[in-house]
Amino acid sequence: MTPVVILGLLTRIPATATGLTITLHVVQTLGLSWAQAGVAGTASTVGMAIGSPLLGRIVDRRGTRSVVAVTSLVQLVFWVSAPMLPYEVLVGAAFVAGLLMLPVFGLIRQCMAAMVPKDQHRTGFALDSMCVELSYMIGPAVGAAAVSAVSSAVAMRAVGIGLALAGLALFVLNPPTRSAEELAAGPGEKVPIRRWLSPRVLTIFGVTSALTFVLTATDLAIVATLEHAGDAAWIGLVIGVWCFASLVGGFVYGLLPRGFSPLVMIGGLCALTIPVGLVGGGWWWLIPALIPGGLLCAPSLSTTVDYVNKSVPASARGESMGLHGTFLTIGVSSAGPVAGLIIDGWGPGWAFAGAGAIGLLAVLIAVPFWRMPVRVKEPVKVLA
Repeated sequence: MTPVVILGLLTRIPATATGLTITLHVVQTLGLSWAQAGVAGTASTVGMAIGSPLLGRIVDRRGTRSVVAVTSLVQLVFWVSAPMLPYEVLVGAAFVAGLLMLPVFGLIRQCMAAMVPKDQHRTGFALDSMCVELSYMIGPAVGAAAVSAVSSAVAMRAVGIGLALAGLALFVLNPPTRSAEELAAGPGEKVPIRRWLSPRVLTIFGVTSALTFVLTATDLAIVATLEHAGDAAWIGLVIGVWCFASLVGGFVYGLLPRGFSPLVMIGGLCALTIPVGLVGGGWWWLIPALIPGGLLCAPSLSTTVDYVNKSVPASARGESMGLHGTFLTIGVSSAGPVAGLIIDGWGPGWAFAGAGAIGLLAVLIAVPFWRMPVRVKEPVKVLA
């Protein structure tokens, strides 16, 4: 497991730097507006949302290496050539690159589910969420620093080389996506999506979007609040402490003897986010206000992964993890416009309350669906 955990951390660093790097390239190098940068970022995001479950399905049926080889090559070609592309071509190419993005997030979770004993899945996914948190702390910061210190062209090509090296490492290591017991049982039945995409699984996906919506909106609200107060120099510290609280929460949650429902975890995070905007007095008050909700970030993400893994057959694990990634992306992409409207209309403090309230409402709507009985469907018998 140690090489897989380390690989999961390192391979996600260039992946987390993609969005910010392409945004800064459009704004600073091409000299275009933030709205046009948003279009390029959205094109990549939409591509990833569509491609993630499709690539997961191919992993389920064809294995890891074929997907890793193709997506690594696509990423290298795109990021090396992207600095030379005109804006209109860049947008189209960003969509294709998103569609064929190296599936490091879902693939590592598949490997985690296969390699960790079932009774320790919750601990394993908590550890994985902590690695994701570390990647997001490092990747965007390094990408932004590279753009500022050197150029966006160098930063984009570094992202491409990083993704290619990540793919090469995954290709060489070739971690298993099925456990020894699952392999011994044979290839397994190809389960149609309609048989495992139950109301409860859809509920998990829905609250996953609510989670990333609240986290992304909180991130934007922190930046807007500190800039409005003239404390922009402290943005890195505040977000760093918030992320560190998430790491601590993930570590503690992984040590607990039992887990909690994702609705409880995400609902608690949303409720703790609502009052953050009421805190005044500068960045030194914002930090302690963010810590309670921050402690639930990594545990909340890990519970959604754990429940998806438990709710689907092993033969559909890649596709389900891909869909989980799609709903993560939906939450992230929808947070920007909503948080921006609240910040422009009522001020940055209300963005915390608005995001938390919207997320909490989504969780409350999900409760009846979560309580629906799970129907176990008989396997389809195929006559020879």
